[in-house]
Amino acid sequence: MQCVCPFSEVFSFCWVKNSLICPWCIYFRMISKTKSSVSSPSLSIISRNPNHYQKGKTHLLLSSPRKAWPSLSNHIKWEGLRVIRGKKLLKDLSTWGIGGPCDHFLQVFTHSQLLSALRYCREHSIPFIIVGKGSNCLFDDLGYDGCVIQNRIEFLERNEPGIYRAGSGFPFNRLGVQSSSEGYTGLEFAGGIPGTVGGAVYMNAGANGQETAGVVHGVEFVTTEGRFQSLNRTDLKFGYRLSPFQNMKNLAAIVAVTFQLKHSASARRMQQQYLERRRLSQPVGEQSAGSVFRNPSNLGVTAGELIERAGLKGYKVGGAMVSNIHANFFINSGQSTSQDMLELIRLVKEKVYQRFGVQLKEEVLYVHPHGNV
Repeated sequence: MQCVCPFSEVFSFCWVKNSLICPWCIYFRMISKTKSSVSSPSLSIISRNPNHYQKGKTHLLLSSPRKAWPSLSNHIKWEGLRVIRGKKLLKDLSTWGIGGPCDHFLQVFTHSQLLSALRYCREHSIPFIIVGKGSNCLFDDLGYDGCVIQNRIEFLERNEPGIYRAGSGFPFNRLGVQSSSEGYTGLEFAGGIPGTVGGAVYMNAGANGQETAGVVHGVEFVTTEGRFQSLNRTDLKFGYRLSPFQNMKNLAAIVAVTFQLKHSASARRMQQQYLERRRLSQPVGEQSAGSVFRNPSNLGVTAGELIERAGLKGYKVGGAMVSNIHANFFINSGQSTSQDMLELIRLVKEKVYQRFGVQLKEEVLYVHPHGNV
C-alpha cells in the first residue's frame, strides 16, 4: 500500500495481518477490526479532502473504547520486553500533550527488541504503530486500541571524521547540535527539530535552506519479513518532504542512518543563529506539534502567512489555539481535547480556502482510536 504522507517528525509505521501501512500518512488505515464493543466516535482522519471532516460531528466521548483487564496483570514480559497494558497515556508521548490510554505499550532500545516487538504484535493479532518523540502526532482522547511501540534506538557512532551513524530513535535536534559543535556542517537546521533521526529521513525534514537528504550517506532498515537491508545515497531518491521509504511496500522500520558531513569553522555559529531565529519566530516552550500545514508549492507564500492574513492568529477552539507568534503552529493552551484540535484544523483550512482559494495540506497525523477511517 502506497504511503502519501506529506511530512512528519515522528518515526511511525504500522503492520497488521501481513499488510504494511504507514500511519504518518494522512490516509492512515488499519485492516484489523476493532475489538471494542463500544461504537466508534464521530471522528475523521485529517484528510487532504476538505470534505472528509464531517461538520457537526465533533462529539467528545469521555469513556474509553476498551474494556478493562480484570483478571490480567497490567504488566507482562515477552521475550525480555516489558509490555504495559491499558495504563500508558498517549499524551505523555505527544508534544501536543493530548491523548488517552493505549491497550499495549512497550519501548524498544535495540534492533532485536524491535523485531521481538513486531513478532509480539503479529502473534497476538494486535495492530500497532511505532512512534518516536511524538512531535507530529495528534492522538485521540480515547487513546489507541492497539499497541504503541516507542522507538528508543538511540545510539550514536563516529568512526571517521564527519561520519555519523545514528540509531533511528536518536533525537534529531541533539545530532544537529552535536555535529555542529564538533565543526561539521549540513545538520545545523536539525537543532530546532524535536523529532527523531528515522522520522527526519523518512520525511526528508528540512529548514533554513537545508534538508536531511543533503547529508544522508546510507540507511539501514528492517523489512516486514524480518530481514535487515541497507541502501546507499546513490540508491535513494528524495524530494521535498519525500523519501523513497514512503513507497517501500515491504518496509517495517528504519533502524539506523549514516550521515556524511563536511568540516566547517562556521557550523556552530550558524546552528546557534538558527536556534535564535527559531526562538524568536516560533512558540518555543508551548505544547505544539510544529508546523501543522505544509507550505503551498509555487505560490511564494507560506502556510503561516496565509493563516495570518486570514486574521486567524490567536483563534481558539476550546483549549486549542493558533499561536500568536507563528500562525502555522497550533498550541494546546490548556486542557485541549483532540476534538478541539481537529475542529481548529478544519476551521483554519476552511477559512484559508474561502479567503485565498488555497487548500492547505496537513503535516500532522491524527491517529484514530480504532485505527480505521
